[in-house]
Amino acid sequence: MMSDTSSLKGLTRRQVLSRATSAGASFVIGAGFLAASNGAWAIETGVLRPETMATLVQMARDIYPHDQVADEYYVLAVKGYDTPEAAEGIETGIATLNAAARNKGHANYLSIGWERARVDILRGMEDGTFFQRIRGGLVTGLYNQKAVWPIFGYEGASFEQGGYIARGFNDINWL
Repeated sequence: MMSDTSSLKGLTRRQVLSRATSAGASFVIGAGFLAASNGAWAIETGVLRPETMATLVQMARDIYPHDQVADEYYVLAVKGYDTPEAAEGIETGIATLNAAARNKGHANYLSIGWERARVDILRGMEDGTFFQRIRGGLVTGLYNQKAVWPIFGYEGASFEQGGYIARGFNDINWL
């Protein structure tokens, strides 16, 4: 759910976050500002519209869904698209995504409450350049964050620690 940005003018960041928490919105969107409703994270957008960034975050979560991974990591994964070079293509891609949602009877992609319905829309776009760009960028943008590695049980590179031979390479006991 998106907030009306006119009601946010003149408020401090703390006030915006407290209103978002009490309203129960998924995202609070203001002029160049996007925040989680629980105040767990917030990001300022430079080039992209905050609505576009919120849609990218939801799209990222729908492409690579991990319930145990917090939204803040998805935000960091898509933050790289907030550049002057990428903005036009991203805004156009999100407009296409929102048009596909409207064709299914929704106001926009973010307004779709069911993950399955959002995924169906993404499947209709999966061969397109925009979808492939986002999907490809997420592979490194999300999974190269060292903070998410422990969530998946990955201990990181082994070279600096002498390789895997002395670190559990042969400890399989299920054979």
